[in-house]
Amino acid sequence: MAKLFLVGYMGSGKTTAGKKLAVKLNFEFIDLDKFIETEYQKTIPEIFKQEGEEAFRAKENNILKKLIVKDNIVIACGGGTPCYYSNMELINNNGISVYLKMSTDALVNRLLNAKDKRPLIEGKSENELKSFVMRQLEKREDFYNKAKYTVKAKDLDMEELIKFLKPELV
Repeated sequence: MAKLFLVGYMGSGKTTAGKKLAVKLNFEFIDLDKFIETEYQKTIPEIFKQEGEEAFRAKENNILKKLIVKDNIVIACGGGTPCYYSNMELINNNGISVYLKMSTDALVNRLLNAKDKRPLIEGKSENELKSFVMRQLEKREDFYNKAKYTVKAKDLDMEELIKFLKPELV
């Protein structure tokens, strides 16, 4: 019974890769952020605005604990998920974690078009966004690096990744 957790910074392609992996593995796919929105009947930006980041992180931790009991699942974690509570430990103790690693520039290019949907980067100029991403990556990299595997997320070859992970997923 396998659980696969994708971790990495926002914009690294966790949801896109997760959906493809789930289809190819015949697993259920869950985007942690979308699941939180459904569960709490609010968007992530609404939770951040109304209750603050701390309340959001508590909700995120509760949902992760709830989902961790499922089998044959691919979970795309939020960018900050591994960095709070003991989420990364919880992930590694219950499944296989894969860090989708990307350069700051590649992330900034992807995030420039999605700023309004992401409360942490809303309203930032390109230079502000680049500085923010660099600072955040510095803080979060230690958590991401605790993942069992690290792969380059840019031009990720799904077939190769599946071949690599397959022995662990059986």
